[in-house]
Amino acid sequence: MTEGRPPTAASASLWERDAEITTVADALDVLCADRSSAGSLLVFRGEAGLGKTALLAETRRIAERRGCDVWSARGAETLKSVPFNVVRQLLQPALLSLLPEEAREYLGDWYDIAGPALGIAEPQEGSADPQYVCDGLVAAVRRLARREWPLVLLIDDAHWADQETLRWLAAFAERLDDVSVLVVVARRPGEVSGDSARHLDDVAAAAGRSVNNLSALTPDATAGLTRATLGRYADDAFCREVWAVTAGNPYDTVELLAKVQDSEVQPVESRAGELRALNRSARGGGLVDRLKGLGLEATRFAWAAAILGTSITVDMVARLATMDDGIARHCAELLCSARILTTPDPAAGVEREEGGLEFVHPLIATAVYNSIPPAVCTAMHGVAAQIITELGRGAAEAARHLLKVHPDDDEELVAQLREAAREHLAVGAPDAARRCLERALREPPRPDVHAHVLYELGCATLLTAPAVTIDHLQYALGIPGLDGERRVDAVVRLSQAQLHNDQLEEAVRTVEAEAARHEPGPARMRLTAVQFMWEGIHGETVSPARSRRLAELASTCTGRDNAERALLILRGFDAMTHGESAEEIVELCDRALVNGRLAPGLGWTDQEWGIELLMMLGSAYAYADRLDRAESLFAEALRAYTSAGWRGGHLSLANAFLGLAYRRQGRLRDAESTLREALVLAERVGRGLPLYWSATCGLVDTLLARGRIQEAWSIADQYGFAPPYPSTIVLPDIRSVRGRLLLAVGRTEDGINELEAAEKTAASRGGHNPVFAPWSIDLAKALAVQDPPRAAQLAADARRQAERFGTDTAIGEALRCAATLATGNRAVQLAAQAVTYLEASPCQYEHAAARVEYGIAARSLTELNRGLDLARSCGAEGLVAQAREVLETGRGLR
Repeated sequence: MTEGRPPTAASASLWERDAEITTVADALDVLCADRSSAGSLLVFRGEAGLGKTALLAETRRIAERRGCDVWSARGAETLKSVPFNVVRQLLQPALLSLLPEEAREYLGDWYDIAGPALGIAEPQEGSADPQYVCDGLVAAVRRLARREWPLVLLIDDAHWADQETLRWLAAFAERLDDVSVLVVVARRPGEVSGDSARHLDDVAAAAGRSVNNLSALTPDATAGLTRATLGRYADDAFCREVWAVTAGNPYDTVELLAKVQDSEVQPVESRAGELRALNRSARGGGLVDRLKGLGLEATRFAWAAAILGTSITVDMVARLATMDDGIARHCAELLCSARILTTPDPAAGVEREEGGLEFVHPLIATAVYNSIPPAVCTAMHGVAAQIITELGRGAAEAARHLLKVHPDDDEELVAQLREAAREHLAVGAPDAARRCLERALREPPRPDVHAHVLYELGCATLLTAPAVTIDHLQYALGIPGLDGERRVDAVVRLSQAQLHNDQLEEAVRTVEAEAARHEPGPARMRLTAVQFMWEGIHGETVSPARSRRLAELASTCTGRDNAERALLILRGFDAMTHGESAEEIVELCDRALVNGRLAPGLGWTDQEWGIELLMMLGSAYAYADRLDRAESLFAEALRAYTSAGWRGGHLSLANAFLGLAYRRQGRLRDAESTLREALVLAERVGRGLPLYWSATCGLVDTLLARGRIQEAWSIADQYGFAPPYPSTIVLPDIRSVRGRLLLAVGRTEDGINELEAAEKTAASRGGHNPVFAPWSIDLAKALAVQDPPRAAQLAADARRQAERFGTDTAIGEALRCAATLATGNRAVQLAAQAVTYLEASPCQYEHAAARVEYGIAARSLTELNRGLDLARSCGAEGLVAQAREVLETGRGLR
């Protein structure tokens, strides 16, 4: 500020910050005015030393004067590898002030998910889904914000925040519309790359116009600060030189002026030439020289403090620097007097241990850390890890120091890093686990452990980086060490990663080759089943010989173990896609269950078989008109993944397939809602993956059924629902839905071409189910005018195949198609027959459509009204509009 200057030199960074402080005050006005006001986000961006921290401190002072609760946290350069470090700083003090039962009450269902990441609850066994943990943290802060209103969250040095915190911050920033909280973030430009940079960009995008780029002080402000510090008699030439030497950087200016006072340099033009030398001694190499001037013991103390980075206490530093308490206390006093260390400001609101210390500025912490000789730095990190382990703080906390230790063929260090990786996975930090395991590989592990570390590394990256998983597991399987069940499991996981990376043929070859290495038995049976599973979901070419082999193998299965149950499910799904008897398909699927439920080891969260097998089971039921069982299975999947904290691809697929069941039932509103949630989750995992296509295709199909054609087209355009398609099967049938969409928007020729491509795909698979892939019915309707003979043949084939399949839905839909192509009494008779079948079907949308069509064909007011009522109950707005138009115009109804 240039007019009303800050009252002390300590407030130097607030000079010329009127606009920024006004922005803060305005945001606080909105926050405090109304408990229901929307949240807001401010981002202050500036180079080191431009006063970001001072601006946050002023924000705290203003907010607290207005009665706000203020929580704060700060990133640190040496702590970027510690997952959830910054968000723990932010929330832990408030949560730990609550009784455990109070914290559980406030966090509700999210306690078990967010609690371990925040360090207030023990993690569950296994791996937590990082996306679900992120969502849990978002929900936790939203609930706490409602409880603590008005609440202000301050995050300093966000460029040094851990990746997990930045992921949460980006997600939270997108959801501020309905939670009254002010979030203020300070960061340097640049400094980060990769996912962390992307998350910070997302935060900036959410802030929009509220991103403030800080500038250096002007010469006038520098002169004002100089005179406020040294006295009004400081002359103009001296003040100009202060500005020239510091480039208007507030931190550098304050440090330089402090050196001027210490050196008793008079602020006159004749002494201005000394300023550059003084400035060099205030930071960088000059700071290091100044530190050395305090003596070897003080230097060692400062090094130890920089190694710790956080939880800096005289006791901890003394232990790390191997000095007695008296000397350590004396060193702390020296370093505080030299403005290198300081005691934390209680007004900053950050909880510190008793007797805690911190560096005066991050620039000093960085300079001190970088001045430590490399060998000494490595050794001190090793000692720090040992101290943390001895204090019982866990392998995860020691891991950031272990990562810095030079490889030395240390078997114990490998074990510690593996344990740290398990702890990181349990709280939803797979990237931290990956870093630990990658470091363990450089040690290196003993030959008998090496393959196991690679296997664990592959498992750690399965959710986030399938391509990386492939590399690690292939290497693990290529060296000795993995035997028995673990080797089979590694092969199956490798094939899963290949599948999720859209390398289906490689997935099939992987399990096929491994199966050939085994004698007949459980391991070979499992691998064979997995091979059939991957082949079964291939979208283009599945040979009839493969189906015959599967049928022969399944005929010997009684369902006595999970391998046999898997083969029964695969056979049922294969028979369904080829349109074989629905009654036999249901019988096969039922045999794969135990008392009507999934067998132990075949549950949705069991890792041995994976999600794909159970999706095939539910799909077989869905298209065989056993929608009650399909819905039950997919709803169970949703519950299982939600309870287990799996918030990524698994939950997306559960929503997508539950949406499929709702769509088949005719519950179009429920289907749309569920499929939209599936698509949101799929986008987080990544576009282009099979699960992404399932969510998009299902939503487009549902919107078409609802009659919202333009919205369906918009969704297709927005989410890339167009060729090239994935190599795996997508449900509902992707080409049938795309062809129907093109016909609906008037692109008839393109629609016909797409449906003919679907016809070729069905032919290559050796069979056709007119419900599973209804291209023939839509193609027949599209060709009715331009090629009546072919349309009639397609309709006849569809009816024959429907009768072979044997479900009421399949036969009713084939009759609807035939009625569309017929005229006169024949059309009325066929429409009536379609109604009879579809009335017995569980697919209410198709029943509603048949009623409306029959009412129109028969000119029956009664039937049309019944169809209208059914269409309303389904949420089929297009059918409702069609029926209303006929009812309003009359058109000969009786």
